[in-house]
Amino acid sequence: MHNEIKAVIKLPALKRYSYFIKKVVDFEQVWGLYNDGWAMTEDSEGNQIIPFWPKSEYADLCIEENWKSYQPKKIDLDDFLGKWIPGMNRDGLKIAVFWYNNDSVIVEPDRLLSDLEEELDNY
Repeated sequence: MHNEIKAVIKLPALKRYSYFIKKVVDFEQVWGLYNDGWAMTEDSEGNQIIPFWPKSEYADLCIEENWKSYQPKKIDLDDFLGKWIPGMNRDGLKIAVFWYNNDSVIVEPDRLLSDLEEELDNY
């Protein structure tokens, strides 16, 4: 495993969230896990959550148990901001940012949208 990946996955969830925001804007892409539909999980209240990662290598680390048959799949940032976020809002879904080892920052789509737009403004 690459040193950067090892270092990043050891970070606390909030630091991984910041890393996610920066990398997603840098590379203009978001990664999910896909197999006849996108990988999802739910919180203790039964809210549906979709996990996303900044690079395919991080998504790869989560291909286990329920997601054994899934593969990383790229989403262009423009599509993510323009189609995914409004769709997830409409469907009442939450987002697990940089899921790893059952730990991530869970946010509403609008919160992620505003954080990504704020980072985009820095470019």
